[in-house]
Amino acid sequence: MGWSEYVREVDMARPQLSEGVGRPPRLRRAGAMLTSLSAMMATTVVSGPAIAVGAGGPCTLERTGAHHSEGLDTWNTGYPRPARTVHAAMLFLSFPDSTPKVAPRRLAADHVPATTAFFRRASYGQFRLRVHAAKRWIAMPEASTSYAIERDWNAGRRAAYLRDAIAAADPSVDFGRYDIVYLVADPDAPGVDADATKVVNFEQPLRADGVELRRLVTVFEHHPPDRNVLAHETGHVFDLPDLYHRPKGGDGEGDWDTYVGDWDLMGSQFGLSPDPFGWHKWKLGWLRPRHIQCVRAAGATPHTLEPLGAPMEGGSPAADRRTRLLVVRTGPTTALAIEARGAYGNDADTCTEGVLVYRVRNDTASGDGPVEVLDGHPGTGACWNESVYPELADAPLGVGETLSARKDRVRVTVTGRTADGGWAVEVDRTPPPA
Repeated sequence: MGWSEYVREVDMARPQLSEGVGRPPRLRRAGAMLTSLSAMMATTVVSGPAIAVGAGGPCTLERTGAHHSEGLDTWNTGYPRPARTVHAAMLFLSFPDSTPKVAPRRLAADHVPATTAFFRRASYGQFRLRVHAAKRWIAMPEASTSYAIERDWNAGRRAAYLRDAIAAADPSVDFGRYDIVYLVADPDAPGVDADATKVVNFEQPLRADGVELRRLVTVFEHHPPDRNVLAHETGHVFDLPDLYHRPKGGDGEGDWDTYVGDWDLMGSQFGLSPDPFGWHKWKLGWLRPRHIQCVRAAGATPHTLEPLGAPMEGGSPAADRRTRLLVVRTGPTTALAIEARGAYGNDADTCTEGVLVYRVRNDTASGDGPVEVLDGHPGTGACWNESVYPELADAPLGVGETLSARKDRVRVTVTGRTADGGWAVEVDRTPPPA
């Protein structure tokens, strides 16, 4: 499909949505109004009301107060849920100390349709991200260097940047039309730091055009940008956590990918297997209860896993009843997840195929290791010239191989392949001592 199918350009003088797109009642315009950005910004958001996600069974971990908790029994309505079409405004910010060298349309093409296509594949076609890209630059009032943009941004300078950006855009943009706002800075401005791209959350939402802005995506990427960077940041907008390990110390030197390696773009957008974990697809509503088996029985039980990224049977999740995720609840806050990964969709360039096992914790905050991939081949690695963390690139189990998660009292064995490409798996669960 062509680029124009995924991007709707917004004329800054007369912003429009695509035909037939209405504005939900909660987003009705109440007058162009911008509140002060003096409210404190934080890396967490105030807990929103919860809504039931659906029948998850006894293997569902409960959502906790941890930032971006991996619990999925309820959905935090402070975040948009990608179970429908979600509309995003992409706004381009220029600065008086630099003349842009790249047109907004070209910058938009850096991210779209790559990002929208990523989510379409990951969701089995259930979710569409519609990006409405501005045609013109929005002029910021201050030089780019005055905002001291960097990864660990001074809160006051960051507040000034966001206040100025929203104020500059407000006369020509109706924020009430959008679920997500991407603020894309001129990549050639001298004060722009590509390492500062992130989602900024607010303890107290901003208000503009009568709606609350709970978070903004600040984009400071080079042209062309890092692969999958906007998909990673958009994942945070949908309440997904960072899965990387940030090394201790001020310089950030060290290995960032020890928790999950190439698996799931919330660990690394550069990964060879960036498709979201089955746990995340369950959390976001892209996998239904029929696609998940909760393993409760003691002893060895046989199962068949369809590769996570393979197309849905019958073309839709409603028609597909093949198992894509096995879950073993191992404690009050932990579970083991088991899924098959193959060279499909977003994982077309995967290093290895097989059955992947990982541990999930619902009480561990974003960036602190809420997901840990268990290495099916400790002591070896793969794809040394391409993988972000070769030690885990060969983590999946092949036929005849076993992984023993001793502290979880679970053993996983791949016993064979099915004629249609599925993986036959035996899960041996030892009950705790009486």
